[in-house]
Parts: sequence; structure tokens; C-alpha cells
Amino acid sequence: MQSIKVSVLGKQIPLKVADGEVESMRKIAAFVDEKFKRYRKELTNQPDSTAMILASLSIAGELFELRQELEDAEQNEEDLMREMNNEMEKLLSDIS
Repeated sequence: MQSIKVSVLGKQIPLKVADGEVESMRKIAAFVDEKFKRYRKELTNQPDSTAMILASLSIAGELFELRQELEDAEQNEEDLMREMNNEMEKLLSDIS
């Protein structure tokens, strides 16, 4: 494990991460920081906590969409493989 500090909305946050995940965690923190800043800029009359909650919901929404897309792609792949197997079985039975 390695100790690092990341900055979100100007606040230094200490983290312990696996050695191979340092750069990834820095990128994630930068992504979250940028999203928070964007929402805070758009919601100037709202407290930071509201902007952070809305930004977090936006990030979670993106995650859920990507998970659904992955699940759909996996299902499509399974359907295609099943169809290909059926066609190969038909071809093999026709040859026999």
C-alpha cells in the first residue's frame, strides 16, 4: 500500500492505495474534482454540498449507464455465440 494525497475542491485528501493503483486513483480524483467544480460553477446559489450531491448522482448515473451497456453487450455476445453454435450444429448434421 502507498500513501498519496489527492485534491478535491481544493481540499487535500490522504488515501492509501495499492501500489499499482496510484495513477488510476489520481485520475479518478481529478475526474471527481472536475465534475464537482463544474456543478459548483453552474449552481452558484447552492451550497457546495448540493453541488457535490448532484455531481455524485451524475457520476453514479454515468456508471449505471456504462454497466447497462456492458451487460447488454455481454448478452448480445451470448446470443450471437448461441446462434453461431446452432448454425454450426445444423451444418455438421447436414454433413453427416
